[in-house]
Amino acid sequence: MTQATQIISQFSANLSFSDLPAPIQNSLIHFALDYFRVASIGERMEWSQWGRRYAQSTAGNGSSPVLFSDTHYDPVSAAFLNSLYAGSLDADDVHVGAMLHPGCIMFSTGLAIGQARRQSGAEVLAAIAAGYEAMIRLALCIQPSHFSRGFQSTSTMGVFGAAVTAAKLLFPGSAGEKSIAASLGIAASFAGGLTQFYHSGSTVKRLHAAQAASSGTKAALLVESGFTGPHDIFEGKDGFARAYADAVDFTLLENGLGDSYRIAEVAVKPHACSARVLSAIEASTEIRNQPTFDPSEIQSIYLGIPKVIQGRLTTNHPTDLQAAQMSAPFAVALSLLRQSSSTTFSFGVDDFVIGLQDSRVMQLTQLVKCKLDDEVEKTSSEESVSAKVIVTMRNGQQLSAFVISPKGSIARPFTIEDHIFRAESELSSRLPKEKLSQFIDAVISLPSMPDVSLLGNLLKS
Repeated sequence: MTQATQIISQFSANLSFSDLPAPIQNSLIHFALDYFRVASIGERMEWSQWGRRYAQSTAGNGSSPVLFSDTHYDPVSAAFLNSLYAGSLDADDVHVGAMLHPGCIMFSTGLAIGQARRQSGAEVLAAIAAGYEAMIRLALCIQPSHFSRGFQSTSTMGVFGAAVTAAKLLFPGSAGEKSIAASLGIAASFAGGLTQFYHSGSTVKRLHAAQAASSGTKAALLVESGFTGPHDIFEGKDGFARAYADAVDFTLLENGLGDSYRIAEVAVKPHACSARVLSAIEASTEIRNQPTFDPSEIQSIYLGIPKVIQGRLTTNHPTDLQAAQMSAPFAVALSLLRQSSSTTFSFGVDDFVIGLQDSRVMQLTQLVKCKLDDEVEKTSSEESVSAKVIVTMRNGQQLSAFVISPKGSIARPFTIEDHIFRAESELSSRLPKEKLSQFIDAVISLPSMPDVSLLGNLLKS
């Protein structure tokens, strides 16, 4: 039997930042810039205020900073709040095949421990990289049956990534292997996160990344305090894989581990919605920009989809903001009728809120017919989901667009200049120009930063 828990623990314990290929090192800096950008937007959301209210009554004093504030909490509470900010918008980085969002969890966990313990940027980035790789690879072993059972893997698998990141920082070096395994063993008992929100609405998905970051951090701290967890929790007879999936393929954990990195498959989103509707937005935008297009003359809309999104992301009647962000028909209607209000030309949460209040968008959403499409199915992959949009006008004219890989995907990644522009566009609302420049430079220089707590000081206006 594959010793999955041991394999991922050994890999994580021995990984150093210098081991990472240069493209992966660069990707981590890109993801860091995107993490702070998204967290800054998320901090202003209503549900983040609820999270702060909750933390005020539950958090302990500590040395882990809460982003964009003078508040310092215990690491578990800081990881919770910071991941709530970064992981609640549906705008954070994503691995499409594993069906999860790793960055909001790993950066929140790594900074919660790393800033409190005054660790170096290289140490924190290595722990974050290990967490990314563990979370993605373990998830790939059990997808898609894990998702089919109704689990939301950002939450369920996020606890493993967070446990690896936290434990690697708490127990540095190769001697930390057993402690990482023990942390994974405890973290598995904290794993949860269901997808009923796709059908019934609610705001619970806003909490899923925060739950994972705080639970994984707690698991590692419990090991530091003396607790232990099963050393074979993922692969064991009554372990996680058996309990949470109908099928498992451990070769996806081992293949290329340490030589090739699944981090390279992580995409960055241009819009605040499900990663699986990004191509539909881009295709619809192409149609909207055609000179003969007149939205008032639309008769019908065909949206070609792959099977993976059928029934989960295809509602024509989104009832709340979360449902709108998870609806491909709504995304198509929004894109055909409205332009982004953002300076970065991305649809943000505010655009979805406005769209929900726009009767034209809601009426057009009901005209979108989602159909399984062989060409879309064939071109969708673990890296991105394709979309075909055909708009039929009242005069019989058809306008169409087919997008295989949206902007931000592995095939069409954002450049470092893109990331800097997007981060500066958001953070300029918080920081004066000189301090913003210092912060951007600091993030780019993270690998050589001797103490990551310096980041927290730069984020205060």
